[in-house]
Amino acid sequence: MSKMKLAVLTSGGDSAGMNAVVRAVVKAAILKGCETWIVREGYEGLVRGNSTDVHKSGEPHKHSHSVSVTSPRVKAFEGSDAESFVHNLRYGDGELLRDGTGDHPGGRTLKGRYIVRVGWDDVRGWFSEGGTLIGTARSATFRTHEGRLDAAKNMMKEGIDALVVCGGDGSLTGADVFRAEWPSLVQELKTEGRITEEQAVKHAHLKIVGLVGSIDNDMSMTDLTIGAPTALHRICESIDNINSTAYSHSRAFVLEVMGRHCGWLALMAGVSCGADFIFIPESPPDADNWADEMCKMIQSHRDVGKRKTIVIVAEGALDTKLQPIRADQVKDILSERLGLDTRVTTLGHTQRGGRPCAMDRILPTLQGVEAVEALLEATPDTPSYMIGVRENKITRVPLMEAVKMTREVAQAISEKDFEKAMSLRDPEFVESLEGFYSTATLESEPKLPHHLRMRVAIMHVGAPAGGMNAATRAAVRYCIRQGHKPFAIHNGFVGLLDDLVHHLSWLGVDNWMTRGGSELGTNRKLPDIDLGAVAAKFQQYNFHAFIMIGGFEAFNSLRILEQGRKHYPSFNIPMVHLPATISNNVPLTEFSLGSDTSLNALVDACDAIKQSASASRNRVFVVETQGGMCGYIATMGALATGACIVYTPERGIDLDMLRNDVKFLKRRYALDAKGKAEGRLVLRNEVASNVYTTEMIQKMFKEEGGSLFDSRSASLGHTLQGGIPSPTDRIRAVRLSLKCMAFMEEHHQAIQKQHTRSKQAPPESAAVITIQGTSVTWVPVTDMVEHADMKNRRGTHAWWDQHQELVEAMVARPQFLAKGVGKKE
Repeated sequence: MSKMKLAVLTSGGDSAGMNAVVRAVVKAAILKGCETWIVREGYEGLVRGNSTDVHKSGEPHKHSHSVSVTSPRVKAFEGSDAESFVHNLRYGDGELLRDGTGDHPGGRTLKGRYIVRVGWDDVRGWFSEGGTLIGTARSATFRTHEGRLDAAKNMMKEGIDALVVCGGDGSLTGADVFRAEWPSLVQELKTEGRITEEQAVKHAHLKIVGLVGSIDNDMSMTDLTIGAPTALHRICESIDNINSTAYSHSRAFVLEVMGRHCGWLALMAGVSCGADFIFIPESPPDADNWADEMCKMIQSHRDVGKRKTIVIVAEGALDTKLQPIRADQVKDILSERLGLDTRVTTLGHTQRGGRPCAMDRILPTLQGVEAVEALLEATPDTPSYMIGVRENKITRVPLMEAVKMTREVAQAISEKDFEKAMSLRDPEFVESLEGFYSTATLESEPKLPHHLRMRVAIMHVGAPAGGMNAATRAAVRYCIRQGHKPFAIHNGFVGLLDDLVHHLSWLGVDNWMTRGGSELGTNRKLPDIDLGAVAAKFQQYNFHAFIMIGGFEAFNSLRILEQGRKHYPSFNIPMVHLPATISNNVPLTEFSLGSDTSLNALVDACDAIKQSASASRNRVFVVETQGGMCGYIATMGALATGACIVYTPERGIDLDMLRNDVKFLKRRYALDAKGKAEGRLVLRNEVASNVYTTEMIQKMFKEEGGSLFDSRSASLGHTLQGGIPSPTDRIRAVRLSLKCMAFMEEHHQAIQKQHTRSKQAPPESAAVITIQGTSVTWVPVTDMVEHADMKNRRGTHAWWDQHQELVEAMVARPQFLAKGVGKKE
């Protein structure tokens, strides 16, 4: 059976993460034994094909391997599948794709060539680049029958029978139309004599899979589109910078962000940055009084002393009569009615640019691998699939079903059926909109009657993590809106015993969304330092509900407090734990607040380190990360940075492992093109081993590397705990914090209905909020213990552990360590 020849193209508007898709597709396909090609300039490249197939001095182009398969080094691969891998190691054309002219000093050129064979090393390091290195264009020609006929001929000329398309709904629709027409196109080409009978038989069917590259996050049936998280990062960075000047001058800023038919960017930026008002197309304000409504809300904020005002307008914003709402229009209203010194900022294409964030490296990598699997499993009878994501799961859905639902949103808006438009968005979109108004609206009168109002205690426990302050802000704002009284407990349980407790105000937490660390202060002390005294303080302050934001220590504290209910009546109140730790080591939950911020800090640091290593050419950096006894940060960080080796506490380190690591690095560097070796990263969790330390591993690599490679070390330390929280952590913080408040309200009301003098809280009222698969789930702390490794302070099951195999696959470690390989190092 002949190997599949697979091509990948990017189409429509560019987005960060597209290069990660191309890299993952090329590498996964080569590992599966496929030939890999890229198509330059999207569908336009398919139409143009390779009209001028020339190499040096006008000679016909032949794919030139920098490593000859007859060289002494490569002969060592014989007798294993590694020989096939080395054959696909490097075609040398990937380097040309970075060159805007398409020319190379060595004489090679891509001019006139749009369908280019690439090898493993041609895409190395791509996922840290923004935009798309293979180019994109909106092709009017491909929309015509003649254009698609030329595209089919050009693909068959190269023998390509499978296509991965990364683009928006228009690009994916074009892919599905192309596949549907393929048999008739083949027949027409054969009739015209443009292809042979053999080609027609061999390429009777086309396999297609789509991935959604769009910064707007406007595709249905997937939670996130490729590029949307990075675009949100760019927006939030801009707003965070604007906040300081807005506060200094007591100004109002109106920001226009992208989103023609989808308000995701505007909504999530509003939630992440604590905006005062937002305009999105799915939920438009009333045409007759939206200006009054906006002015009333903003004036109420100013009345309590707020110095800055931020209004975010999606470019597709409109009112209920479908009249556009423009940033300049909003600016004039704020200036004229409220007398605010107002400025307009249109972020424009800055939202598309920049290096991809961690999520836009990890998810596109996983989706690219899944796309190759889908193509290999495809038959003429299976539909074209779109690869998406739901919470933490990579999914396959029928491509045209997703496109159809996406277009129904725009249609519903045009028909003024805004309720339907909102229903077609994912549940998190609706929750986020409700969360925005819950935290942005300052009510004149509390919503709840007096007997249902609570005194809510808020405490940070464990190490600081990004998102702790955002969660606290959301809880405080919700409390005040409902009529509850929020109390901050500073410095954990030690602070409670020292009476470091004070009432939090609506304005006092206003700027907390962008603050990293912990504004309340935190430590690792558990309540059993003096449980009786802690109970007395609960009684003294008459707490009706208690929320802990923190890591494994917070989970352990909740367990101790729940057990103490049988001895101390003051603990018979709703108590919740909202996981927040960069280690992501709380049992059962797949994500903790702070873990995304930490991953982004690691990516930024490793990008800089890798740049240094690459400048020095043959250098390996051993980078030490935090994470305690949990290897999440090291493993996912390795996937996000392209590290070639990762060490975690779960797997440990032994001599055989180190011996193989040295062997792998030697063989990898030996096969690098002369003068073009790259710097490489090795990530080591801080407690992966007590014996094989970072310094020891670095010295070993340096000694064993000899003339092939050098080695250095770097410890990231507490830099992974600091910095401004990522938008993802801020959004999660608001969403989960509000769910915690609703949970405590529900159980408080149930406890109040008890007719006994001594009220008893049921075990399920002490719970941890968790993200599991595609849902948010409450787990009683009593049920959590069986899933916890109390000694090592982590869960008994790590969902991310499987990705360590993917880290090794993406650097072809198994191929380089194949039996009989590299006898001549």
